[in-house]
Amino acid sequence: MSSSKDVIDLLAGIQPGSSVDGIRNQRPETKLNAQRSYLALFEPREIGDVTSAERLAIATFVSGLHQAEEAKAFYEAGLLEQPGGASLSGAIKTETARGATKGPYGNYPAGPLSAENVEGLTFTVSDFSQAVLGPKLVAGLAHTHLLVFRPRDASVDALQVLLDAGWSTTGIVTLSQIVAFLSFQIRVIKGLKALAAAGAANTVSTAAAE
Repeated sequence: MSSSKDVIDLLAGIQPGSSVDGIRNQRPETKLNAQRSYLALFEPREIGDVTSAERLAIATFVSGLHQAEEAKAFYEAGLLEQPGGASLSGAIKTETARGATKGPYGNYPAGPLSAENVEGLTFTVSDFSQAVLGPKLVAGLAHTHLLVFRPRDASVDALQVLLDAGWSTTGIVTLSQIVAFLSFQIRVIKGLKALAAAGAANTVSTAAAE
């Protein structure tokens, strides 16, 4: 799923020379580092302990949970290019619908913050999808859902579930980085699209006034 174009520009629909393009180019290092993060996670020189299919499946799931349609379509397209991608994509779609909820929620350690505990969905992958995804991705999706919606419940026990399912310690870091990067990427895209919409609205208002 090689992309020669800046992925945030692509997903936000930013056109070269536009006002939003100009805003992004005012901070070239920030723009470059975001693209480098994408490449490190999804087009690494060495694939390591997390396969391309696993990376794209997690990214598709995260973007689906965030209801970020552009990002979901992008990563899903990459997933479909992988061996067995169609089956994986179907299972991810099913589990995204099952995992839809609102957060954050969860429980703080016993203490003053316990008054802010909020109950919510504890996500587990369906039996049908487990057969398609395999134990490693099953655990990966459950942990991803935890990080997105109930980060308060992250614990040593939660990490042990990943280790028991076949994730290495390096792989767990990669998984966490993918979830964090997607959350960042999606927020940036939403912000840039809002800026573009505001600029378009101002243009229409100015034209109408003239």
